Amino acid sequence: MNEKCHNGQKCAAENGLLPDPPVLIPGNRSVVLAPMEDVSDSPFRQMCREQGADMVYTEFISSEAIIRDSEATKHKMAFEESERPLGIQIFGGREEAMYGAAKIAESNNPDLVDINFGCPVYKVVRKNAGSACLRDLGLMERMAGTVVDATSLPVTVKTRLGWDEQTIRIREVALMLQSVGVKALTVHARTRSQGYKGEAQWEYFKHLKETPGLHIPIIANGDITTPEHARHLFDESGVDGIMIGRAAIGNPWVFRDIKHYLETGEVLPSPTVPERMQMCARQLRASVDHHGERYGVIMMKKHYGNYIKGIRNGKYLRMEIMEKERIEDILELLLNFREEPETRVAV
Repeated sequence: MNEKCHNGQKCAAENGLLPDPPVLIPGNRSVVLAPMEDVSDSPFRQMCREQGADMVYTEFISSEAIIRDSEATKHKMAFEESERPLGIQIFGGREEAMYGAAKIAESNNPDLVDINFGCPVYKVVRKNAGSACLRDLGLMERMAGTVVDATSLPVTVKTRLGWDEQTIRIREVALMLQSVGVKALTVHARTRSQGYKGEAQWEYFKHLKETPGLHIPIIANGDITTPEHARHLFDESGVDGIMIGRAAIGNPWVFRDIKHYLETGEVLPSPTVPERMQMCARQLRASVDHHGERYGVIMMKKHYGNYIKGIRNGKYLRMEIMEKERIEDILELLLNFREEPETRVAV
């Protein structure tokens, strides 16, 4: 039983009065797709699930936009059944808005609700959202408890090590979140002050897993780009799962490669150039179907670099693609691109 029970239905379930709610949380060496703004949309999530991602999250979504019933926000929360298990990630700086957003998110029937306490960008932090809560752990506790109270779904959290090197209190944060009913914690192993610079500080994962009294799953995030990284983290730190972000952009095969390596110790060959072109074209079609042509083409622009990475003359192909606005023109470039059939490129 949790040290505190903020949700009446959960307390009843734990006391045997109701059946336990389903708890679909990352764990048992799971490999999860990170929530990334303007990247982790439904078409991309579907590709990653097909390639072995154990769980996916939506882009982070503003609680204020959710309670205003924004059409763009409804679109971000939309998902296909093939994406399950899926979490909707929300962020905000007001408890009332987070409560309402969690209620609305639950009505969309995801598998869990995730809270973003890690985003480092100024426009989020200045509203007391994202990693701003790392400066005020009381606010973080209230926010998390508010979301737990709002929904019968499992609630998870994604955060960072601390605001800066002088305020790393991740063990205290983990125990606090566990006490209010959070079911799993993902930690990006950088501080807010680091942003995305420097190396992720993986040593903290082992310290976190050794915290007395901590029993919720811990998911590691930050600079995990290869199957070898994944095995190292699982073996050396004992984390329950890993979350892949930037390494998956334009490379949904990273989940397949990691899962295969964990199971067999074998490094799979990289996809061929035709395989890359076909997958990229497939994602582009799905993006346009989901978003409409204009925005669907724009959403794909972050993926082309990695799909084309390492291909001879790929720089020129990418330049041509980025200039196009119509799906037909881009598909023609992708599907008519020719390399030797068996050429493989490093991921």
